[in-house]
Amino acid sequence: MAGVVALDIIDSRPPATMPYPVALAEDAPDAAQQDAAQVDPERLRDKLDDPMSDSGIADGLYAYVADAETGERLYGRDADHGAVPASTTKLVTAVAALHAAGPSERLSTDVVRDDNGGLVLVGGGDPTLTADNEFDHYPRPASLEDLAAETAAALQESGTDSVRLSYDDSLYRGSAMAPGWKPGYVDEGSASTVHALMLDGGRVDRYDHYSQRVGDPPGVTADAFAEQLEAAGVEVSGEPGPAEAPEGAEPVASVLSPPLASLVEWMLLESDNNIAEALFHKVGLARGHEASFAGGAEGVAEVMRELGVQNVHTEDGSGLSVNNEITPKALVELVLLAAERPKLYPALGGLPTGHFTGTLSDRYSSASGSQSGAGRIRAKTGTLSGVSTLAGTAYDSNGRLLAFAFMANDPAALGSTLDTFAAAIAECGCR
Repeated sequence: MAGVVALDIIDSRPPATMPYPVALAEDAPDAAQQDAAQVDPERLRDKLDDPMSDSGIADGLYAYVADAETGERLYGRDADHGAVPASTTKLVTAVAALHAAGPSERLSTDVVRDDNGGLVLVGGGDPTLTADNEFDHYPRPASLEDLAAETAAALQESGTDSVRLSYDDSLYRGSAMAPGWKPGYVDEGSASTVHALMLDGGRVDRYDHYSQRVGDPPGVTADAFAEQLEAAGVEVSGEPGPAEAPEGAEPVASVLSPPLASLVEWMLLESDNNIAEALFHKVGLARGHEASFAGGAEGVAEVMRELGVQNVHTEDGSGLSVNNEITPKALVELVLLAAERPKLYPALGGLPTGHFTGTLSDRYSSASGSQSGAGRIRAKTGTLSGVSTLAGTAYDSNGRLLAFAFMANDPAALGSTLDTFAAAIAECGCR
């Protein structure tokens, strides 16, 4: 890969998720205080003006802060200006998917009979599907091992011990990459090409978040399923090939993804781009559109209108697209909606915690200069070349919960800079 492209891709990655042992959890989130004093907007402005002036970003810096209980605007800096949101787009995707499809919805991977008595493995859009039950992850993903065992039992009942296998990836339509994606995202491992049938998000190494991605996710998944069928005592004749399942065919066997609420939390905590795109496509389907990037964009736009959130334009679900444009005020409104509506709460529950979990586990440390945000900041990060964003919640020093969004579209944009803004909220005794 050309050096410039490689540097661009590496710079655009969010940090890898790191476990945080309970024994080291000195900065665990504070418990919410009751009846904490409300914030004086003037004092909060004084607290934020200095780090923003010292950031070195003159233009391209946007912000909005509101009281989480009342929704009152407390601070704004070009808050209605649209900016490239990077991975804070996932907040939009989370809220849209929870609203359109519901938190209990699951994605199904099915095996059906074809017209000639063979089997068809049918992808239902679950990017967390894994090969076997050895993958140690919470929530536990569906596995081809379980699907093969159920299929083998059904075949045994019918007296069948040998089958031909094909696979159907036709649920998703259109391009396998979103508008505004750079080709290097796939080569570098930030995302796989997007398919309705894939294994471990298309990763070669399922334990490596930024693993190299396979070239043909549906074909690799079908080959892995053939191996699991063989291990379950079913002979598979020939090599699996692409096909379309008969319309209305009843499943011989099925496995289900974790509930959509769990997928939302997984996506946000680890900033998983392929889960985001699966949810984006699901929004399109749930709203009566095709499962594609275009259909997802239509579905998300409809949901935003229903929820009354303006100035949101998305062309993918992960935020890798540089064509996305969202205002900081819109991001805060989504956070407040998630806090108000139980159906949307997983969009808050999945937010990483400063110096504790997910993509914030290595930020807000004692050496960062932003350590006051440790355990008090819960936020979604966003990073692309020349883009850094942060949106979520923070407790001030009096225990008052605020919702915020900081967005920098500038060559000097750094996550560590935005951390100083969020930390200023945590430090603020602004009653």
